[in-house]
Amino acid sequence: MENHDPQNAMQMVAKMLQPWQESLANPAQAQEDVLQRLLAIYAQTAYGQKYGAADVGSLADYRAKFPVATYDDYEPIIRRVMAGESELLLNEPVLGWAITRGTTKGENKFIPMTPTDIEMRVSAGRAVMMYAVQSRSPQVFAGVNLNLNFPSVVGKIKAGEREIEYGYSSGIYTKFVSHKTPVRSVPAQEAIDALGGGKSWDVWKKRFDLAFEQCKDQNVTLVGGVAPTAIEFGRYLYKKTKSYPKKYWNVQVMTLGSTPGINTYRTGTLKALYGGQAAIREIYGATEGMFGQQMDEKRAWVPNYDLFFFEVETSKGVKMLHEMQPGETGSLIVSTPVLARYKIGDLIRAYHPPYFRCIGRDKWTTPLAHTWRMAKTLDFGGL
Repeated sequence: MENHDPQNAMQMVAKMLQPWQESLANPAQAQEDVLQRLLAIYAQTAYGQKYGAADVGSLADYRAKFPVATYDDYEPIIRRVMAGESELLLNEPVLGWAITRGTTKGENKFIPMTPTDIEMRVSAGRAVMMYAVQSRSPQVFAGVNLNLNFPSVVGKIKAGEREIEYGYSSGIYTKFVSHKTPVRSVPAQEAIDALGGGKSWDVWKKRFDLAFEQCKDQNVTLVGGVAPTAIEFGRYLYKKTKSYPKKYWNVQVMTLGSTPGINTYRTGTLKALYGGQAAIREIYGATEGMFGQQMDEKRAWVPNYDLFFFEVETSKGVKMLHEMQPGETGSLIVSTPVLARYKIGDLIRAYHPPYFRCIGRDKWTTPLAHTWRMAKTLDFGGL
């Protein structure tokens, strides 16, 4: 999308945010509506037909018929989809594949993306949109987003007669946000893709050099993407130029994700690199989808109740995410247009509605580590 006049951009932003804001006013109804949409999709796939998607009449039916499943459970089906049997899991053609930066059993996870799924990934831009609305700062759209993301294309998968691209979700989000919203990213995601898909330090230096060269004379108002990469870039820039990013740009807002603690124990480092004036807005997403983002100055993210179906496995059983009580912790289960009742492997802690934090991976040590970090930084759960 071409860069917009800031005032026109604000009108567009208000319209794009409306479904999310309406879902927050009545999350129970929003989640019921999402479930019905997803069941209509599942009923068109072999996986959904196996579990009787067309006959699900209630949430209780959905839970009774569809099992909670991990990536390991889905992987044999996903491998067949990769070989061309898309109807096993999808009701639409595969447009691309998102891969993880981490690993499962030493291998990348591959998640297929459909047209419906890709449209939903534009929600990655909601954090900066809400910042612009609440701070009354349309000028954030007059500048550019410093693009430090992973490549959106690193290779191709041959499925029958088709070759389909795959890449990292952070780059994919940036590409579609830039095409569908007033946010303009520099370097363009295609320029980052052209440098290749490697993860070595030599490749990252090329990406960082490209970003600095193309942005050093630009009005950078936004930094978006993966928080550890933004930190690494700031440190690299100091080694290269003896100056931190805050010397070159007056960043208004940073919309960052992929790791816990962005709004707590990582805040000091981010502000030291990019300036104390830079607001921090957390986004919560994964290879499987963009599930929530920070709505205001409260240091927690808010779910996209209008897009995904959220359950959580707690010590007292499975409940809806919006039914969690403040202080309660559980393992997130998401339903997307591609994956039904997918246990993503993240531990979620509830604050007062509608605020949540991801405190880490679903391991018994995670709550202990989270408590230690909060105590170390004198953060005791306040928003």
